[in-house]
Amino acid sequence: MRPLDYCRRKTRTSGSSFLAGFFFLPAAKKDALTVLYAFCRELDDAVDDCSDGQVAKTVLAWWRQDLDKAFDGTSTPEHPVNQALAEVVKAFSLPKDELEDIINGMEMDLHHVRYNDFNDLQYYCYRVAGVVGRLIARILGFADAQTLDYAQTLGLALQLTNIIRDVGEDARMGRIYLPMAELQQFNVAAQTILSATPTPDFAKLMAFQVERAEQTYRNALNLLPEQDRKKQKAGLVMGGIYYALLQEIKLDGAQNVLKYKINIPKPRKIRLALKFWLFGFRL
Repeated sequence: MRPLDYCRRKTRTSGSSFLAGFFFLPAAKKDALTVLYAFCRELDDAVDDCSDGQVAKTVLAWWRQDLDKAFDGTSTPEHPVNQALAEVVKAFSLPKDELEDIINGMEMDLHHVRYNDFNDLQYYCYRVAGVVGRLIARILGFADAQTLDYAQTLGLALQLTNIIRDVGEDARMGRIYLPMAELQQFNVAAQTILSATPTPDFAKLMAFQVERAEQTYRNALNLLPEQDRKKQKAGLVMGGIYYALLQEIKLDGAQNVLKYKINIPKPRKIRLALKFWLFGFRL
């Protein structure tokens, strides 16, 4: 199997909203983004599928070494995703440190099950989502360097949406990504989340999380230079779909994330992708 075919198969099984915006892109950029997504997915699986944290850490260390081969130009990576990534790195001048930061973020999940405040959480989000946004922007192309700031902020917005959606699922694994200082601010005990027993105070906490995520989307869109809006259209489609998901959570009642996980059905994702591709995503 060709490395690119492996990446395509990896992405097809994910069902993620990440890829919905890339359907309309030229083949070279769509393939590059497919490879980037497969890289992120493999790293995420390396952490989630290992019950032994030390084993997961060893696996991530192997990924660092194999990623080095995608950049050194003298040896071939062992993993098919990194083999495909080596071609993407050359074609789109992707920085090694941004790809390494994704590994760093995954490693944080091995020893961080709580975050003290929003600054701590933002640092994690930068590593697992902000740099991904920057890499996507590089593949899509830009003229103004501020577009990287837009992409990083949009990545934060998407990750905050994921955190809100997955509160219940994460709690069942003993994880709470909502900042501890904010739990205290809203008088919500960690056990309230871990035991999936929503309270009026928890509802207020989640309304605060949704409002901040909405503002982060607005901040991102305000940072995007008009001259790069067309080039970044695919990223905007993805942002629009995630924002629609956030609105579904808000409409349903954000406190309900403790009980079940809300997703947008694939047919609606396709309709939204077409809408945002044709008419844009603005707030």
